[in-house]
Amino acid sequence: MAVVKVLFLGDVVGRSGREAVQKHLPGLRKSLGLDFVVANGENAAGGFGITDKIASELYAAGVDCITTGNHVWDQRELMLTIDRDPKLLRPANFPKGTPGKGIGVYKLPSGAEIVVANFMTRLFMDPLDDPFAGLEALLAHHRLGGRTAAILVDLHGEATSEKMALGHLADGRASLIVGSHSHVPTADAQVFPGGTGYQTDAGMCGDYDSVIGMKKEPAIQRFVRKMPGERLTPAEGEGTLCAVYAELLPTGLCARVAPVRQGGRLAPAMP
Repeated sequence: MAVVKVLFLGDVVGRSGREAVQKHLPGLRKSLGLDFVVANGENAAGGFGITDKIASELYAAGVDCITTGNHVWDQRELMLTIDRDPKLLRPANFPKGTPGKGIGVYKLPSGAEIVVANFMTRLFMDPLDDPFAGLEALLAHHRLGGRTAAILVDLHGEATSEKMALGHLADGRASLIVGSHSHVPTADAQVFPGGTGYQTDAGMCGDYDSVIGMKKEPAIQRFVRKMPGERLTPAEGEGTLCAVYAELLPTGLCARVAPVRQGGRLAPAMP
């Protein structure tokens, strides 16, 4: 089996983020020879949630699977439609009976299977089911090798320590662990000793002339006045596509991981 090349796109924020994906992803799929692309889409609809229409636009741009997080239900109609879209995931550690699913199994161009899992952490976040126990259950059920060519995990969370602990827990058993939610790319892309690729946060696809993707002045005033104010809305300048690229060996473990940044205000980066 050849090397598998995957890309994880950080949180897509509003129209600027969607346009950055639509502008840059088709070229990246070609130039990097990508086999599979995951994007976190929980902020794609005006910064809050995602809709079926927007999910379809991201698929058309070259995304193969969409993960989410704490804003997954902000567009309420998604609760009625998510079960019809096998490529759209919500955190796997929501309670039983929650619509949708948190783990998907998909086909790579080679015919081998790739597993994508979405977990939400708990420090400074909603008190969902234990993500450590959920990750252990995932890795007990899906093992690298044989039909499972790769296991990718989106850790949607606030605390860097919690995401790093989960990453080390999975070392040697998952292909790539990437964090989302903070909208700021971390500089710690690495391959752990056991062979799992890792980055604490992929950043966002959105306008970085902002406060984590939102227009600056209303966000600043919330801190200054400590009172509710104007509704936060996404910044509308040119977006930067932020992502994590990984090359996976026939064993399913990671040979190389690197940040990707294209367009907008941040310095460009390519593998």
